Amino acid sequence: MTVPYTPPRAAVAGAREFRDAMALLAAPVTLITTVDGDGCRRGFTASSVTSVSLDPPLVLVGVTRGSSCHRPLLARGEFVVNVLGDRHTALARRFAAAGADRFAGGEFESWPGGDLPYLPDASVLLRCTLADVVPAGDHDLLLGSPVEVRTSGSSGALVWYQRSFHVPVQTSQERTAAIRVA
Repeated sequence: MTVPYTPPRAAVAGAREFRDAMALLAAPVTLITTVDGDGCRRGFTASSVTSVSLDPPLVLVGVTRGSSCHRPLLARGEFVVNVLGDRHTALARRFAAAGADRFAGGEFESWPGGDLPYLPDASVLLRCTLADVVPAGDHDLLLGSPVEVRTSGSSGALVWYQRSFHVPVQTSQERTAAIRVA
């Protein structure tokens, strides 16, 4: 008879300690956008976004259950991942602020053939349908299936690192190496 392995239960790190450690993990900055049942645009700044699978293509978006966007994302079942570039710092701040009119700047358009808001000059756009929802602590992990992908010439990625926005600086040697690889 085979007995399944049960790892020993480790002590759980405190929330503050964990948050401080995660501040040292650089992450891309994105805006997740959708519309609610009344047709109102909804969105938030997210750094918990990553690719999950190539076959089938899947992307993961972490959203806290207390977010004003949580219910609209699940109800609509569609969203856009807008990957931000170096010129979008102010927009990322606006979408991260509680109570802000996030779409006040007029930068967004409606996805052709629909009403999902998207940022036309984003570095990458992924229009996704909701494939699955995985509960994880105080968040839900949304697995999105990209149905349309658009990319533009990137002017530099916007990343979240040490609790602030940054644009990674490339040396001329790194730019040359990147050009050779491409």
